[in-house]
Amino acid sequence: MGFIKLKNIRTYSYHGCLIEEGKIGSDYSVDLKVKTDLRQSSITDNLVDTVDYVLLNQIVVEEMAIRANLLEHVAQRIIARIMKEVPAISRVILGVSKLNPPIGGDVEAVTIEMEDYRS
Repeated sequence: MGFIKLKNIRTYSYHGCLIEEGKIGSDYSVDLKVKTDLRQSSITDNLVDTVDYVLLNQIVVEEMAIRANLLEHVAQRIIARIMKEVPAISRVILGVSKLNPPIGGDVEAVTIEMEDYRS
């Protein structure tokens, strides 16, 4: 087994409970870590024997483009889609960060982390 990580996938998205957040948008960062079997691809050197991280990035970007009030909701959509579309993945760990959140303080980011796995 092994892990594939995509760090700091950056998007400009429109999530949040405030009306302004839906109109103005904000910068986001997504960190994704998936567990999969990398033994075959390490021998064959063939993309069909591994998880295509281009697809993982595409899923994140597409789901981040769909507005939601809560980061938790966006994260769950990303995780559900990855688990549905990539059966070779046995575990997903996902962090979604809103950079410079409008919370009335000097805060670099607010991050939620969620995880799911196949039984």
